[in-house]
This record gives sequence, C-alpha cells and structure tokens, in this order.
Amino acid sequence: MPRLPAPPIPKALQPKPKRPGQNGNGKASPTEVAQEAGISVVDWIDERTSLSGGIRWMLFRKVPRGVNWYYTLGSATMFAFLSQAVTGVFLAMYYRPDATGGAYESMRYIVDDAFLGQFVRGMHKWGASVMVILIFLHMGRVFFFGAYKYPREMTWIIGVVLLILTLAMSFTGYLLPFDDRAYWATIVGVNINGTAPFLGPYLSDFLRAGPEFGATTLSRFYAIHMLLLPGLIIALIGAHLYLVSKLGISAPPWLKPHEEPELDVAEV
Repeated sequence: MPRLPAPPIPKALQPKPKRPGQNGNGKASPTEVAQEAGISVVDWIDERTSLSGGIRWMLFRKVPRGVNWYYTLGSATMFAFLSQAVTGVFLAMYYRPDATGGAYESMRYIVDDAFLGQFVRGMHKWGASVMVILIFLHMGRVFFFGAYKYPREMTWIIGVVLLILTLAMSFTGYLLPFDDRAYWATIVGVNINGTAPFLGPYLSDFLRAGPEFGATTLSRFYAIHMLLLPGLIIALIGAHLYLVSKLGISAPPWLKPHEEPELDVAEV
C-alpha cells in the first residue's frame, strides 16, 4: 500500500530557524528536544486523522472590519457552559437524588465537609446566572446587529433553541438542593407550566413524573438536568459553531460594504 503524503504542518507548529551561533556544539537543548517530540506526535496523529484541515477551517478564517468586544459574548457563553459542565460533574460525584433526605444531606456534605465543595458549588450556582445573562446579551447583540438575516437564519434558530434549553437547565437544576425554597418554587413553576394551552397539562405531568409532586419528581428533574439537556445543548452548540464557521460573522451595521468601482467604457 503506497504511503500517503503527510499533510502540511501548521505554521505555529513548524520549527523556528535557529539564530546564528545557537547550539554551536551540535547538541539540541532539552527544550528543543521536547518541542521536536511534540511536533512529531502531532504530525503522527494528523497523518492518520487529517484533523489539521478541519481545525484550520474552524479557527483560521477571515472576519469583517469593525469587530469589537461585543462579538465575544458567544464565546463567553460557551465558556460559561463548559464551566457549568465541569463543576456539575464534580457535584454529581457527591449528590444523591433521594427525596427522603439524601439530596439535602448530600448538598450539606458538599458545602460543609467536601474539599473545595463550597467553592465548586458556588461556581455552579452563580455560574448558572452568569450563563443566562451572557446568552441574553449574546442574543440581543445578534438581534440589534441584524446578524439573524440571510444567510444566517438557521444559526439564529439554533441560538433561540439553545436559549430555551439554557432556561430549562436553570429550572430543572433549581430543585436539586431540595430545600424548602427549591421545593415550593418548583411547585409554582410546574403549576405555571400547567396553565399553558393544549400541551401545558401534559408537560406538567411529565415534569412531575405523575399527577402529583412526589419522590420520583426529583429523579425526573435530575435525569433531565444531567443527561437530556446537556446532550442536546452540546449537539446544538456543535451545529451552531459549524454554521458560524461556514457562513462567517456579519459586519457591524454601521459599516457600509465597499462599493465596486465603475468600469469606464474604454476599459470594457
């Protein structure tokens, strides 16, 4: 079988030329040896997976003039989601979705006894509010900048669905501490959902896992919060990033596109 040619190494990973008089003894320094080993590993992986092309297509693209800090709200929202995912994994290692007292006791153990538990729980609790604020700011920036127009309608629709899923994540996570405030606030929220026409009663029964609020409700909220919603959000974020890379980002509305110079008759 003929050996496939190796794809080009990205410029950032290519070895830099040595300065005059550097390593005159012909021996490479430990830093250079480690750098060459890293490049060899990346080259070996890329030769078998061809990931560099996709990474270059995703990261190295042209952006319009006038891009400012408002365009970083989407990346900030994704970073907030990653922070929520990491802290949520650590909290799930100690949490028990037991309505008879295990849920509340596990949260008390996390805050009072677990190493850095209060810090991680605080990051997850306040990070949820930060993520909701950032995604609203991001959607507002897209709307007021007109970035939802052709050909980016599908990107906007996915963003709206991600906004709804983020609010659902906040709602389902609010019950998990299972204290008095979380219990009664969730009952009020589920009852409000039940007043919606047509699907409202069915949605309330689905969230309660039955006609009444019981022990199974906590397990239902925990499964939705930990498994269903994060999977949907990750899949839609991937589709959202693909469309952003494929279609590019729109220029600020106050910048006018360059006008084509009119050709003279003699030039035609």
